Amino acid sequence: MTSFPPAAQLDIAADLLNLLRQTDSEPRTDVRLEALTLAVSADLPVLLWGEPGIGKTAALTHLAETLDLPLTTVIASVHEPSDFSGLPVVGDDPAVQGVPMAPPDWAVRLVRAGRGLLFLDELSTAPPAVQAALLRLVLERRVGALRLPDGVRIVAAANPRSSAADGWELSPPLANRFVHLQWTHDHEVVVRGLGGIWPKPALPELDAARLPEAVAYARRAVCGLLTTRPALVHKLPASEARRGTAWPSPRSWEMTLRLIAFATAAGTSREVLSLLVRGTVGDGPGLELLASLDQLDLPDPEAVLAGAELPQRGDLRQVVLDGVVAAVRNRPDRSRWDAAWSVLARALDSGAPDVVVVPASSLAALRRDDWEVPDVIDRLAGAIALSQRADAVALADAQRTLTEAQRP
Repeated sequence: MTSFPPAAQLDIAADLLNLLRQTDSEPRTDVRLEALTLAVSADLPVLLWGEPGIGKTAALTHLAETLDLPLTTVIASVHEPSDFSGLPVVGDDPAVQGVPMAPPDWAVRLVRAGRGLLFLDELSTAPPAVQAALLRLVLERRVGALRLPDGVRIVAAANPRSSAADGWELSPPLANRFVHLQWTHDHEVVVRGLGGIWPKPALPELDAARLPEAVAYARRAVCGLLTTRPALVHKLPASEARRGTAWPSPRSWEMTLRLIAFATAAGTSREVLSLLVRGTVGDGPGLELLASLDQLDLPDPEAVLAGAELPQRGDLRQVVLDGVVAAVRNRPDRSRWDAAWSVLARALDSGAPDVVVVPASSLAALRRDDWEVPDVIDRLAGAIALSQRADAVALADAQRTLTEAQRP
């Protein structure tokens, strides 16, 4: 092996480091990354929660590179409150001109660039005084006398208090300004990344034709839930730990409405929307909202009787079939009764027979003496009987297993 002087060895070491830094990216389904990029697109502050070393900083670095945004990292815990509220600068005539609050250099650079990704790292190690100073930055985008441009997005990261160095709980006002996302590692993603290929973040593709529909849908969803559940409009958690995460308030509901509109316009999956909604108003209110969204997504029973498509999900299909039977019961006539049997036949052809058992029995009970039995009933009866026999066999097997387990 050829011997090189120490200076040349350092140059060779630099070449090796550069090779190690060279990575590629690939499109890959990652619900957490999709949730992050949608919230960034919606211009909402995001807070990534995760254990140390989980890859929060790396994810933000890849996001900034992909979106071609200059990344500015600020470690909140090593700054003073004045670094965010501004330092007073006394001029020639403070009695007339006042005392302006000078912003830090990183804020000036962001304003000059007009765009960027501001990364507030180690947020859970920032003391209460610094958290208070961050309130205006996160909500109003103001640092001293400067206002950050609209092209600047804010993302923060924090470790749980149990694993943070000198950790603090987030104050409720600061926590309520973020979309909270739990950041965990994916084994396959880590292995692929260490091999040089990381997931490629991408902003959601918004359908311009759906924007008015998306806004109307989001408003109808949020307002519909809060009309029936007024206690959810503002509900500050009782425990200090829960106050430092997502909880419902008029501010967080407004953020939720924006996220639903963006998700609808982008055709985002329900799994991604679930992460965002629960990360904004909390698990309980978020799950209630998602349940109400399912109801909004259901087709009208009259439209189904006229030939509209049935939902793909089994639970939603069951609700729609029950609604079809109820619609016939409320306004019974022969043509509507026959149409309902056709709907049940479509459900049988395109899904599990279990969902038609109860609606078929209820629909049969509505028959009047002068209504002829449609031919489709024979096919439905056979499928229902087979389903019921399968259920009976499964129940017998379960009882036999339980009996054997209880034997000494």
